[in-house]
Amino acid sequence: MTNRRKFIQKSMGAMAATAIANASSTTERPTEQTYMGGFSAPKINHIKTAFIGCGARSKVHISQLATLKGVEVVGVCDLFEDLVEEAKKRVQQAGGPIRHKGIKGYFGDAHNYKKMLVETNPDLVYVLTPWEWHARMAIDTMKAGAHVCVEVPLTLSLEESWQVVDTTELTQKHCMMLENVNYGRDELLFLNMCRQGVFGELLHGEAAYIHDLRKQMHHVTKGRGTGSWRTFHWVQRNGNLYPTHGLGPVSQYMNLGRTEDNFRHLTSFSSPSLNRRLYAKNHLPDDHKLNHIEFKSGDLNTSIIKTMLGRTILVQWDVSSPRPYTRHNLIQGTKGTAAGFPTRVALDYAKNEGLDQIVFNAFAGTDKHGKPMSNTDYHKWSTREKLQALYESYEHPLYKRLKPIAQKLGGHGGMDAMMNYRVVECLQKGEALDQNVYEGAMWSAVAPLSEKSVEQDSAPQDFPDFTRGEWKTTKPLNIIQ
Repeated sequence: MTNRRKFIQKSMGAMAATAIANASSTTERPTEQTYMGGFSAPKINHIKTAFIGCGARSKVHISQLATLKGVEVVGVCDLFEDLVEEAKKRVQQAGGPIRHKGIKGYFGDAHNYKKMLVETNPDLVYVLTPWEWHARMAIDTMKAGAHVCVEVPLTLSLEESWQVVDTTELTQKHCMMLENVNYGRDELLFLNMCRQGVFGELLHGEAAYIHDLRKQMHHVTKGRGTGSWRTFHWVQRNGNLYPTHGLGPVSQYMNLGRTEDNFRHLTSFSSPSLNRRLYAKNHLPDDHKLNHIEFKSGDLNTSIIKTMLGRTILVQWDVSSPRPYTRHNLIQGTKGTAAGFPTRVALDYAKNEGLDQIVFNAFAGTDKHGKPMSNTDYHKWSTREKLQALYESYEHPLYKRLKPIAQKLGGHGGMDAMMNYRVVECLQKGEALDQNVYEGAMWSAVAPLSEKSVEQDSAPQDFPDFTRGEWKTTKPLNIIQ
């Protein structure tokens, strides 16, 4: 870390310390609790795994984990019996090294997962249910003695986040939010480039979840499917309601919550709410309930995060407008910028200092004598040839190692496969997971903070420090080999 960065961190940290502390529900860690940043649990060679929720996301997670060495599926739970039976068949069809004999199925009652936790005694539980159940199920799982992985978001409120954090610290059980985008090829590429100093000092990031999901409103009629419950979040809430897919990678680029920097405060703005009402009018019967209901959520939310070092992050959310999918995935520094959708890079290097020679040659071009020039044309995004040079020099070693697994098992282009493989690998080796509970809580906190900001005419909202100051000594995520 440079002297300049240390100075900025010290000065900005001092300015924000009081605000951060006041945003915390409890600034002092109870003596019976232990900080979990970098926590490594004892090795588990044979991992008994259970799943709460057998809907859309379970299809990938169950099938992938059932194929991995040393993983035994012992229980599956859902409201609907047919989904439980489908999940059990999926396990058997996965063809993994373990036959998964005697998988127990639970259905009918919303609280039957508690019975499953007692009767199957799992080591690891995946929570794959509607959002409002995530926190309570994670807490119950850890109290039952199992590690837990939770689909995004980890929590819906700051209160839930504190309860989850306190529980994982008290039980010494992992609680990881399943942010699969952190395992995308380009996200891992950008992370490696950031760590190698290719972009210089980082200044700004942009993250988003722009994905037209209006068709999910039809699930309300069926009474099942993601849209059957998500739709009513759009009815009741107004803010940046699904921030983690774009924000997770950008946060890791900046080492937020890990030694270098942390979230400080957020300001949020929502557009008018028009598209869902128009979609319901054009695609659903006149007497449908969604044609007689008011959608509170704005179609597009734009939130701006300020970090303790003074960096900025733009976070956008829109699942109801006719526009192409994007997560933005932009990271900007003093020596260049990288962005996604499509993947592109622009670099400005006066000297070949710290830049891989292959990449420098590709970006710098040559003079009339065929020698590399010292400056790059950063006014233009990279060509395909320049991108290929980046992949050749800075492809993340984790992606290189797990590429065959990603291609074989798939799931969002292999992101799911790499994430699930790493969860199992870390537990079996007794290593810290790639994402800690505080990151899941912090990234999820954008939603309730944005709701409060919008409600208060875009007034700034301070982030709690779920680490209670421990982020300053938490090591950055390694460039995992």
